[in-house]
Amino acid sequence: MSQPRGNRTPFDEIYDQPDPRAYFSSLGRFGYRTPHHAQPVFRRLLAERAMSGPVTVLDLCCSYGVNAALLNHHLTFDDLHTHYTSPHVAELETAELIERDKHFYAARRREDTVPVVGLDIAAPAIDYAVAVGLLDAGFTENLETETASPAFLRAAASANLITVTGGMSFLSARTFHQLLHAAAEPAWVAAFVLRTGTYRPIADALAEHGLVTEVDAERTLVQRRFTDPEEQRYAIAAVAATGADPTGKETEGCYHTALHLSRPPQHLTTPYDSIIAPGI
Repeated sequence: MSQPRGNRTPFDEIYDQPDPRAYFSSLGRFGYRTPHHAQPVFRRLLAERAMSGPVTVLDLCCSYGVNAALLNHHLTFDDLHTHYTSPHVAELETAELIERDKHFYAARRREDTVPVVGLDIAAPAIDYAVAVGLLDAGFTENLETETASPAFLRAAASANLITVTGGMSFLSARTFHQLLHAAAEPAWVAAFVLRTGTYRPIADALAEHGLVTEVDAERTLVQRRFTDPEEQRYAIAAVAATGADPTGKETEGCYHTALHLSRPPQHLTTPYDSIIAPGI
């Protein structure tokens, strides 16, 4: 969603395409997996949140609506990769792909769907996700530099589950303060965060809104493989600078993320371990 930081390989161009084909082909070469890991976690959170009423999801840095596709459809991340990298899809014009994908997703829609609002500064990605029906509403506002528009605040007011699987390194407390001030009820925040940075400033901001953040720093998940040795050296140094140990994780060739889950104290009845497990 922004300019690269440190020596991380930038993939900015894949979000400026009119459809997700470059996203899946480019990231697929490096085994990108975070939405795959997040899918069962977000589904369990939806089930927990739904026990107290209707759920609306606000997906930050949502790109082409991948998390919405996985939440509301009988699809896996591998299914999406296969779809968007298939030879037949490669031959289509974007307009043809949009029409095809409207039917593709409609035919795989789950019965327990929830509204998803998406936020990302990449306008082509948002436009696609809205056009094919993945997002109920999409916005291209940068809350790091701007005050949220009335239209976005109205859409975000009903959100009681905020999800993030990428882009946390470009977000700060400023974004989350605006989101949580707009929320009509206490929102849960589930963020998969790379170990190369610290979540502490955001966790502190969430605490100001009454949320308790939990994380198991030892239970990490592969994000993707490094693109080259320079990127790996950067990641190892960045993780060490946070006080964490890169041994057995970044030293083995991949970025790792950890789930940071923030909820009000009265909503901590379901343990963190049972949300991220089984299978992760």
